[in-house]
Amino acid sequence: MKFLGDSVLENKPIVIAGGGHAGIEAALAAARLKISSIIVTMEKRAIGRLSCNPAIGGLGKSHLVKEIDALGGIMGMAADHASIQYKTLNKTKGRAVWSLRAQVDKKKYPLYVQQTIKSNKYIQIIEDEVVSFSVKKNLVKSAILKKRGFLDCSALIITCGTFLNGLIHIGNKTFKAGRMGEKHTQGLTESLKKMGFSIKRLKTGTPPRISKKSIRLNMFDLAKGDVPFLNFSLFSDHKRKIVQQPCYIANTNKDTHRVINRNLHLSAMFSGKISGVGPRYCPSVEDKIFRFKDRPSHSLFLEPEWLNSDQMYVNGFSTSLPHDAQIEALKTIPGLESVKFIRPGYAIEYDFVPPYQLKSSLESKLVGGLFLAGQINGTSGYEEAASQGLVAGTNAACFVKKGGRFVLSRTESYIGVMVDDLITSHLDEPYRMFTSRAEHRLFLRSDNVYSRLSSKHKNLLSNEKKSVCLEYLSILEKMLTYSKTTTTKQGGKSLKIYDFTKRPEASLAKVLPKKFKTNPFFNWAAFEADTSIKYKGYIKNELERISSLKRLEHSPIPLNFDFSLIPTLSAESVERLLKISPETLGQASRVSGVRPTDLIALMSYLKKDVSRETR
Repeated sequence: MKFLGDSVLENKPIVIAGGGHAGIEAALAAARLKISSIIVTMEKRAIGRLSCNPAIGGLGKSHLVKEIDALGGIMGMAADHASIQYKTLNKTKGRAVWSLRAQVDKKKYPLYVQQTIKSNKYIQIIEDEVVSFSVKKNLVKSAILKKRGFLDCSALIITCGTFLNGLIHIGNKTFKAGRMGEKHTQGLTESLKKMGFSIKRLKTGTPPRISKKSIRLNMFDLAKGDVPFLNFSLFSDHKRKIVQQPCYIANTNKDTHRVINRNLHLSAMFSGKISGVGPRYCPSVEDKIFRFKDRPSHSLFLEPEWLNSDQMYVNGFSTSLPHDAQIEALKTIPGLESVKFIRPGYAIEYDFVPPYQLKSSLESKLVGGLFLAGQINGTSGYEEAASQGLVAGTNAACFVKKGGRFVLSRTESYIGVMVDDLITSHLDEPYRMFTSRAEHRLFLRSDNVYSRLSSKHKNLLSNEKKSVCLEYLSILEKMLTYSKTTTTKQGGKSLKIYDFTKRPEASLAKVLPKKFKTNPFFNWAAFEADTSIKYKGYIKNELERISSLKRLEHSPIPLNFDFSLIPTLSAESVERLLKISPETLGQASRVSGVRPTDLIALMSYLKKDVSRETR
């Protein structure tokens, strides 16, 4: 079939509704499996846009970015390409929870992504809007576009972010939009409802953007980047140098709080205008001041939005207060007395599909070939969306090829933790990744993603990336072998370097010979080897626990199983299990409200049921 000029696709490509971080990773994942896709977006120039903060990574989120990179995704490389500052967070805690955060140039990042997509022969882009879809024999058959009508597809991935019936709130003003300056989407919500999906509302917010020229930077503390720094991606240039741009720290005060408290009744969130629930871990500034009345001050971070930009992002000041109240509040902060706005902060309310209606592949339980990824699943953040896009895109390609599923478990990845949390939980607020959500975080570290996911990434990496991974894993193995076979003198005694490295103060990198230090991956491999040695006892315990859990994770529950058939299950458990419809006993064990005694009853019933079938 000819489509879009001279380009030729197979008869039924995957259609992806949305060109945000989820849609990007979905299209690229399918392309790596040689399956064509069409990204349908309202604006080509908006593909890959960083709609909120000018940063990638952060607490817990950097683990997702590293896993995306290990599985062939683009986010880590794009962040490195556009980075203007690197900072490792959580360094006062154990290495397992260290988290890299990069300030990125919001102009360079989407351009890098767009150029990558445009050069990919398996990806087409249409400027249009998916407003509905058709289903035949419980399978998606076509996407219905606003302008072009029916577009046949082999699978449909919905990644529409905050655009579904999006409403922006600034004080008492409300208008329809997907984000500031961009139209919202109508039609998909109604189509999903007709198919039997439950739909709910959530909200999120963004702070004002201010003019750098209008503020006195000398009044703020500097927040500098790391020197030296490490990349996000194993596949980026490890010898490159950047001039790291500073961020600035400001603090609210009693006068700021007085202005905000005086205007609370005008905030869309506090006036009751917004029905959606907001993110508890990224609250609005008025919410922080209302909830923490005893705190005299809250920190704000002034972050450049791109290199040499006059536009600054006021991190920590998300708000839905009226425009004038926002300005009045910020002017109470020393250094911001003459602040000028480029854009006010605002809250946005949007529809989402509670993700208990999805399988662990992110395919719908109701309609075959329909996948959902990103904020439509109730998540918050670029990194969470991109991770889901990779999972959905890979599984959509597997669906087209009729070749199994790509599922990451919570025992092997943070992506697996997130997906499992989403499909087994009663989501009542935007989901954000934290290291505390992973019970096996001592094993699921960001430094070991390439060795940890090596069995999963082979079909998702190009030959070039496979070669880079093999080189990295080779130098890592050589370092570990050297440490086990070579001795060092410490305090007049000889001991194996491996045993010496177990000491908290010891550094493997410092005792390795020069032959290792010329390798481009020296710093990465030395850090992973050093950490693996120091954490060996903990990792052994983690792996033993993981092994004991595998029986539950690999024990399937029949599709559409009627839990009410088990008389000993509590009424609450029956209600929750019927709603979530878990795929395995492992998932059932994590459904809120399911008691250990209920799980034992379920296991016993399923065991008897299997034995009856085999007679």
